[in-house]
Amino acid sequence: MRVDRVALRGLRARGHHGVLPQEREEGQTFVVDLVLSLDTRPAAADDDLTKTVHYGVVAEEVEAVVRGEPVDLIETLAQRIADRCLEHEAVQEVEVVVHKPDAPITVPFDDVTITISRSRV
Repeated sequence: MRVDRVALRGLRARGHHGVLPQEREEGQTFVVDLVLSLDTRPAAADDDLTKTVHYGVVAEEVEAVVRGEPVDLIETLAQRIADRCLEHEAVQEVEVVVHKPDAPITVPFDDVTITISRSRV
């Protein structure tokens, strides 16, 4: 079955994730991209928000996860975000990219990311 996708890109929130004490104390900005896979036909047929995923609510929930309980790894953060997205009944699969643009790396770099895909199945 073919699914549709709703994407949210560049969600920003400050979190205190990382293994270094300074990351936990000072915090840093994390950027999250999401692709939510779902069947939008029921919502489109009835023009009914309750038959799809409310991306505004998802954005607020992702921000809360990033601002929430600190974890050492961005892998763990990405998993928590994916788990939260899959709690929405309409979402069948999610791709999560967590960007850590201010990672404490001693050489020049543009970004550090983790990308995961999770599904109900």
